[in-house]
This record gives sequence, structure tokens and C-alpha cells, in this order.
Amino acid sequence: MLKQRILTAAVLIPVVLALILLPPTGFFAALIAIVFVGAAWEWSQLAGSRTAVGRGIVAAIAAVMLLALLLVWTPGLLTALTLAGVAWWIGCCFWLRHFTFAAAPNAENRMLKLGAGVLVIVPTLAAAMAMHASDHGHWWTLLGLVIVWFADTGAYFSGRYFGRRKLAPRISPGKTWAGVYGAIVAGSAITVFGAYLIGVRGTTQLVGMAVLGVITVGFAVVGDLFESLMKRHAAVKDSGSLFPGHGGLLDRLDSVFAALPIFAAGKLLLGL
Repeated sequence: MLKQRILTAAVLIPVVLALILLPPTGFFAALIAIVFVGAAWEWSQLAGSRTAVGRGIVAAIAAVMLLALLLVWTPGLLTALTLAGVAWWIGCCFWLRHFTFAAAPNAENRMLKLGAGVLVIVPTLAAAMAMHASDHGHWWTLLGLVIVWFADTGAYFSGRYFGRRKLAPRISPGKTWAGVYGAIVAGSAITVFGAYLIGVRGTTQLVGMAVLGVITVGFAVVGDLFESLMKRHAAVKDSGSLFPGHGGLLDRLDSVFAALPIFAAGKLLLGL
């Protein structure tokens, strides 16, 4: 399994690097929107849409919403949507404390989860666009993803070798507090290092970046747990099978959906 994950990552990483670093913001955002439509398809399945027609309708609605954002975006709108994403993920922490909330497979809960999908996907596109369009934006956007990648790696190895106490056994039995600590150390370290490479030099701002790294990683864990909760409710192991050894799009993007709005908002707060 680890070998398969490494091979898949070896293919995906160069593609992601090219996607972020080479195109202008408009083209970058359009490509990301296409990926997010695929994520909406998977989300609809986790939310309870059992037919391809139902999932197709949800994906089409997501496509219209994301296209509208691409056509009418302004800096103020991107900021507002990013902050809406921050508010959503703060509220999501309370949802995670109640495992059975919206677990029943009825129409009301399906609509609630589909609405949650809007708050997961749209603010992330807005945050990615806002960062990508800023000064040194290609590199800031890449750093936002690298934080998640390093955190995931730190969590894997620290959890594997030191993991004893479970983080949320009902939601994701494999996650441990040691994994969280490893993620925080790795994620915050690369945040400061990456910010320094981009050009951040002030002590206050570098300390602020360290704090932002910790917070970003914390919410990346929340994003991971929330998708795990959705999968528990839907009684599935993975959101899809697009990436061998990695699952579906949501399995790769769950932490990113939470981390990017937090990171983008923190970057704005720090005046960067």
C-alpha cells in the first residue's frame, strides 16, 4: 500500500506543481474548478445521492456555482467567501463532537450535507484564487499545499511509531494524538521555512507564520476528520477510486479544503 501511494504521489506532484506555478490565475482557477466539480460528484455520494443522475445534477449545480465565481469575482468577494469558509470550519468542530448528528439517511440530512458541500468547496476555490492573484501568489498557493503534504507525512510517521492514544476512534480509528503532534511540528516548520524563502523576514511576521502553520494544520486535521465522518455515515471506506492507494478526490483534498481558507485568511491578517 505504501509503495502504491508513493508511486501515485510521484505522478501527481509534478502535475500539481505545473498547475500552480505555470498558468496565470484565471487559467489556474478554471482548472481547479474542474477538479472541484469532480469532488462535488464524490461529495454527493457521501451525502446520500445513490444514483448517477442525482450525482450528476449535484455536479452540474456545482459547476454553475464555480463558473459564476470565475466570471464575477472581485478581491472583496474572494475575501468574503474565504472568511465564510473559516467560519464554516470553526462551526464544523462542533459537528464533529456529535457523531450521530445528521447520520440518518433521510432527505433532510442529505440536503444538509449537500449544503455543507457548498461551504467546503466554494470558499476553497475563492481562497486559492485570492492567494494565487496576490504578490508572489504562485508560491504562496504552493506553500498552502506543501503545509498539508508535510503535515500528512509528519502525522503518518509519528502516528506509526509513537501513536497510542486515539484521536477520534468513532470517526477515524487510525488517527492518534501523536499523529497530530507530528503533523503540527512538520507543518509549522515548513510554514516558516517556506515563508522565509518567499521573502518574509520580520521576526513578528515569522512568528506569526509559525502560529498560522499550527492553526492551519489543526484545521487540516478537522477537514480530514469531517470527511471521515461523512464516509462513516455513508458506510464507505474511500470517497472514490481515482488514485490508486489514495482513494478519490475527496480523500486527497479533505485536508486542503479546510487548510486553504484558514491559511489564506491568516496570510491576509498578517499583511502578507
